[in-house]
Amino acid sequence: MAEEGHRVTLNVYDLSQGLAATLSTSFLGKAIEGIWHTGVVVFGNEYYFGGGTQHSPVGKTPYGVPLRFVDLGITHVPKDVFEMYLQEISPRYTAETYSLLTHNCNNFSNEVAQFLVGTSIPDYILQLPNEVMSSPMGSLILPMIQNLEMTLRAGAVPQVPQFRPTPVTPNVSEPSTATPAAPMNKPETDDGEMKVVTEEQKMPSMTPPSIPGKAVGVSRDLLGMLEARCRRR
Repeated sequence: MAEEGHRVTLNVYDLSQGLAATLSTSFLGKAIEGIWHTGVVVFGNEYYFGGGTQHSPVGKTPYGVPLRFVDLGITHVPKDVFEMYLQEISPRYTAETYSLLTHNCNNFSNEVAQFLVGTSIPDYILQLPNEVMSSPMGSLILPMIQNLEMTLRAGAVPQVPQFRPTPVTPNVSEPSTATPAAPMNKPETDDGEMKVVTEEQKMPSMTPPSIPGKAVGVSRDLLGMLEARCRRR
C-alpha cells in the first residue's frame, strides 16, 4: 500500500522586513529584494536551521509571518523516515557549522526539499550571498555580515533597526537689550584734519555770557541823575 502523500511548502521570510528592497540600490549598488530565511513545512511542522536543526508547529516560528509560500510538491516519504534523516544530517547543521554565506538556513531547506520531493528551492534564494558579495560594496559590509552570523548561530532572530528622524530644535536667539553706543562725531577742521568733539564741548553753556564794564556804567548813571535832582532842589 502506497504511503499517503503530504504537501511540502517552503515558507520564505525577509529578515530585513522590507529594508533590503528600499536601501539596497543606494547601499550596495544593486537591487536586492530581501534577506531571505526559509523553512520547509511538512507533517504539520516547519523545519529550519538556526542554532541547529529545529522545528516548530506551523505559524509558531520566531520569524513571524512569511513573505511568500512556495509549493514544492507532494512527498511520499514517511514521517519516521524523514525524522531519521534529520538526525543523520544534524551533525552538519549545528551552531558551530553555521555560515551566513555558505552554509545557512537556505542550504538546509534546499537539502531537505531534495530529500522529500527531489527538487531544489528557488535559485534567487540560494544565490543571495553571491549577489551581495559581488556588489560594489560587498566587501565593505563583511563585518556586518559577521555580526549577523553570530546572531543566527545562537538561534536568535535579527532585529531590524528602526530609523527615526531626530527632531531639530530651532535656534531662536533672544533679542539683545543692550543700548547701541552713540556714534562719535569727528568734524573736520578747516585744514581737513579730524578732531574729536567731546560731550562737554557739544553741550551748550548754562551760564549767561558776561559783558565787561556794562554793570559798572549803569550804576554811575543812576548816581549822576540823583545828584542832579538834589542840586535843583
